[in-house]
Formats: sequence, C-alpha cells, structure tokens
Amino acid sequence: MGKHTDSTAEQERVEQQRGEKPQRGPRPAWLRLIVLLVLSVVADGVIGSIYSGVQSNAVALLIVGVLVGPLLAWLVLLGYAKLVRVLERRQAGEVGRPGAVAEVGRGMLLGIGLFAVTIAIIAVFGGYGIHGWGNLAAAIGAFGMTCAVAVVEEVMFRGVLFRIVEEKTGTWGAMAVSAILFGALHLINSGATLFGAVSIAIEGGLMLAAAYTVTRQLWLPIGLHLGWNFAEGGLFGTNVSGSSDHTLGLFKSSVSGSSLLSGGSFGPEASIIALLVCGTTTVLLLRRARRSGQIRRRKASAAPAPA
Repeated sequence: MGKHTDSTAEQERVEQQRGEKPQRGPRPAWLRLIVLLVLSVVADGVIGSIYSGVQSNAVALLIVGVLVGPLLAWLVLLGYAKLVRVLERRQAGEVGRPGAVAEVGRGMLLGIGLFAVTIAIIAVFGGYGIHGWGNLAAAIGAFGMTCAVAVVEEVMFRGVLFRIVEEKTGTWGAMAVSAILFGALHLINSGATLFGAVSIAIEGGLMLAAAYTVTRQLWLPIGLHLGWNFAEGGLFGTNVSGSSDHTLGLFKSSVSGSSLLSGGSFGPEASIIALLVCGTTTVLLLRRARRSGQIRRRKASAAPAPA
C-alpha cells in the first residue's frame, strides 16, 4: 500500500492506544445531500401548513409573527448545525454566531431596498398602485413566517444543495444546479407560470447564491431573502412567487397592465424590472466574490494511491 495509507493506519493505531476515537471524514456527499434536503422539505411543508391555517385569524397571525415564525427559524438553524456536526463531523461555520445579527440586518435592508426600487419603477410605468392601508396583523404574521421560510429555503438551497454540489462541480456548477431547482420549486405555487419560475431561478437563485458565495455564511442570503419577500407581500401587498398568501399586507394594492411589467398573477418577481434590478445586484456580488477569491473551481479527481 502507499505511504499515505500506512500513515493513516498508524495514526489510527496511536489514537486507539491513547483511548481516543479515530477522526473520521464527512459522510458521502450523496448521503448528506439526501438527508439534509429531505428534512428541509419536511420543515418547509410544516411551515406552509401553519401559515395557511391562520390567514383569517388576526390574533393567530400576531402570535405567528412574533413567536411561532422566529421560533421555527431558530429550530431549523439549530437542527441544521447539529446535523452538520453528525454528518460532516465539523462545526457549521456557515451559521456561526459572530456577526450574525448585523449580517442578517444588512441583508434585510438590501432586500427591502431592492424590492422598493423594483416596485417603484413598476408604479412609475403604471403597473402598480396603492389604494389605502391593509392589515397590520397580516403584515406582522407575514414577517414571522417569512423569517421561517427564508431560513428553511436558504438552508435547503444554499447551505445544503449549493454547498455540497460545489464540492464536486465548483462554484459555477453549483450556482446553475441550485438556481434551476430553486426556480422549479416555485412551479408548485397556485399562480405559478413558467416565465415566473425562470425569473425566480435567475434573479433569486443566482442572487442568493452569489450572496452566500461572497460571505461563505448563510446570514446575508437569509436577510436578503427575508427582506425581499417581506417587502413584496407583507409591506406592498403583492403576490409572492405565484402565491397569494401574503397579499394582505400593510398596504392595499393592485397590479395592472402588461404582465411583463407587473409580473401578473405570479407577482413582481416575474417582472422584467425585477430581472434587471436583481440581475445587476448578482453581477456586483459575483465581482466582489471573485476579487476576494471566493469563486471555487471544480476539484480534480484524486489519483489512485500506488500499490
């Protein structure tokens, strides 16, 4: 056998003599991917069921917004960190605590700002209008559940899918795979359209993957995802990714005119304006990632050890 194999075996024998457990590597990529994705999908389904069941109850919406949603988000993050420790035998630095609050806050401000710019441009061209105040309880409920949804989807698509696929394909391959599947997921929503799903893949899947690539943590994409979706449904009262659950927002509003401008029943994410705004942001994030050396190449296959 080769020298590397001999040294590894010798290290394990020394550790056993000392009473230490030999250090093992992570579980196979396919196993980690399946386990983490299945649990993420289950969590996403639970969150959706809870939110759809409280839409018409103001008190329940307030409880969900203030308590249930943030609690679910925290449990998902805690569960992810524990599973990473078990399956990959490492600390989940992508959800490390230092700087988390500040980074989520920056992401939220960026997400709200990007959507505000998008909807303002749509309004200037006659595709969106505000007709009064909406429902404060619904807006608070939307914020709480958006916290949970943003965490679950970022864990699922950036923390699990993007990160593990990147180990095999490099950054560009992982961005393509995660963006396509992110867009495909939104085809199951009631008002989904093919153009809307493609738009989500480009403006959401790529932008959020770029945000993760820049920081190598989930906090910025979680905040960005949360800020955009909350502004879209909880503040401006438009459909979110083909779903009308969030249309009872802080403002009563309506969309009109060409669906290419307003996004139609899918929501502003299917608007050409959103594609331009988010596409520009994605390019800027990727430029920053490249300059800081965060773009990773595909790993070369390891050569077989000499006999």
